[in-house]
Amino acid sequence: MDHLDHNRKMWDARVKVHTRSDLYATKRLRDGGLALDRIEIDALGKIAGLDVLNLQCHFGLSTLSMARMGAKVTGVDFSGAAIEAARELADELGIDARFIHSTVERLRGVDASEYDVVFASYGVLCWIGDLDAWARTAFEPEFDT
Repeated sequence: MDHLDHNRKMWDARVKVHTRSDLYATKRLRDGGLALDRIEIDALGKIAGLDVLNLQCHFGLSTLSMARMGAKVTGVDFSGAAIEAARELADELGIDARFIHSTVERLRGVDASEYDVVFASYGVLCWIGDLDAWARTAFEPEFDT
C-alpha cells in the first residue's frame, strides 16, 4: 500500500468520528451558523455570487458554510466516505453545493481558472504529498496529470 492509499484509508475511517466530534463545528452549521473560523471568513471577504473551488474539503463544513454565505461552491476531497458525508449533510441542511471525489492532483473536468476563488484551509497543507502538482491544479487552467 502506498502513502496515498494509507492516508485515504485513515481519512475514510475518521469521517464517522469527525462528523460527531465537537472539534468540528458541525453543530454550529446545523444550527444555522457557519463552520468557518473568523480568520477564514475575513480572508474570504464577500463571496456572495462568486464561484468557489474548495480543495480538500473533508466532509464539507467549509464548503457548505461558503454556500450559506451565498457562493456557488464545489468541494473536492480524496476520501469517498468524506464526500458521501458532505453530500448527506448538504441534503439534510438544504444547502446547494457540488462535491467531487478526487485527489486535487488528479482532478479532472475542473478548470480552476473558471472559479473566482480557490480555497484551501490552513489545515490541509501538511497532508499535501506533491505540492507542485497540487499548486498547478489550483492555479493552472485545465491542468491534467
